[in-house]
Amino acid sequence: KYTIFSVSYYWINSLGQKTSIYSTSENIAIPSGKENKTATISYNHRIMPLENSSSTGTYYCEVKWNDIQKMGNGVFVLARDTGYTEASYGWEILITLTALLATLSIAATALLLWKRKVLCPRRNQLNIPRQRVETQPPSASLPTPPPVYD
Repeated sequence: KYTIFSVSYYWINSLGQKTSIYSTSENIAIPSGKENKTATISYNHRIMPLENSSSTGTYYCEVKWNDIQKMGNGVFVLARDTGYTEASYGWEILITLTALLATLSIAATALLLWKRKVLCPRRNQLNIPRQRVETQPPSASLPTPPPVYD
């Protein structure tokens, strides 16, 4: 009773339409001594290549005996036009890092030159004599201010 069966492969697209892919009928002979025992037979079916991105859907396998029908859980396949491509960010990261370091280098050089101009006036400027300023000792009631570097 169970030695004659058919195996069918089909897929259901996103609109719920069923499309048959492959179907075959089997007639398996039972070896002597194996009668009335459970047997498992594996069937593999490769779908290559997928035509286009409209091949996206859930693919199923179905087996039919005379009065019994069994269907697999299905495998979802996402088909894309370009296929899978490994993302490569190596050159982008290198260029970004180089540009960032160049910008920081230019900014640091400009800051150092500006600080040098402010701290070291030109030699051809007139030397202004410093005047001595008399200061009075601080009052005992006023606390001394903290140093600037604190």
